[in-house]
Amino acid sequence: MGDAILCTPALRTVRKHFSSGKITFYGGAAVREILSPCGFNDVWLEQQGKNPFAAASMLKGHKFDCAVLFKNSFASAITVFLAGIPCRIGYARQGRGFLLTDKLFPPRLPNGKFKPFSMVDYYLEMAKHLGADTNNRTLELSVDPKDSQSLRAKLPGILNSGRPIIIFVPGGAFGLSKCWPAARFAQTAEQLIPDYNAEIIVSVAANREERQIAEEICRLSKYKLVNLAETPISLGELKTLFSAADLVISNDTGPRHIAIALRRKVISFFGPNDPAWTDSGYENEIQIVGTAPCAPCARPKCKETKHLCMEAITVEMVCEAAAKLLGKKQK
Repeated sequence: MGDAILCTPALRTVRKHFSSGKITFYGGAAVREILSPCGFNDVWLEQQGKNPFAAASMLKGHKFDCAVLFKNSFASAITVFLAGIPCRIGYARQGRGFLLTDKLFPPRLPNGKFKPFSMVDYYLEMAKHLGADTNNRTLELSVDPKDSQSLRAKLPGILNSGRPIIIFVPGGAFGLSKCWPAARFAQTAEQLIPDYNAEIIVSVAANREERQIAEEICRLSKYKLVNLAETPISLGELKTLFSAADLVISNDTGPRHIAIALRRKVISFFGPNDPAWTDSGYENEIQIVGTAPCAPCARPKCKETKHLCMEAITVEMVCEAAAKLLGKKQK
């Protein structure tokens, strides 16, 4: 989900550059839901399973002139190769360079590792290869009115309460190493609710690990929080909810990019991950980096006896950042 959102500047400029062409997006259901509605393409082809041979057979019938592979996988490259698409553009990674007609190479450090490089610019390089104007790096998402209606039915009163809405995003698909401690989210809630009369919503994915994190935050807080694990919503409804937020406090994970793309105020946490990889230059984001001798390690699971980098981020740091973004506290 996060990569799809970071790709939106490239998708937008390719659409503008090929305004008279027919652009088809091929991807999974989640990618379609997070990007829709949008004016970046003419047609959606939804991915059905992971068999590259079946996908190639389906794509072949459309007789595409060019395929732009924003995904780095070997499977995506062999799919468009087998589909006989004459122009195949992508990064030469994972041993797939021989399957591409137009190869791009990400920058590397002297030791051979990939240089930290914003994925926004990474994707824009492919648009630049096509001749598109790549000056606009702004992330972009739209909200579907039907999702607004269904969300109000699921969460009656919250969107019209008149109280500031603050969303916590305490999980992360990458792994637990990106996660700020649940107790500190709860402590932050206990300061922000009386200071701003805020309505705090805990937003997590539907998996067991993130549900447990949300439950712990709600259990530890002396104030009642809205736990979305108890009221599952769709990705479209999630975008609607985020569009109404006064502040989003998030680990470095997909919903952080939703908040930025919808022009919300954002506080983002970084520990094992280098902020350079996902930097969009967004002016209303405050990034808090947990410094530690072992960071950034880019590991999904912390190998240390204590989670030094994320524990270096204090509740006081977060509340100070919130005050900068929200302004004066209520009297």
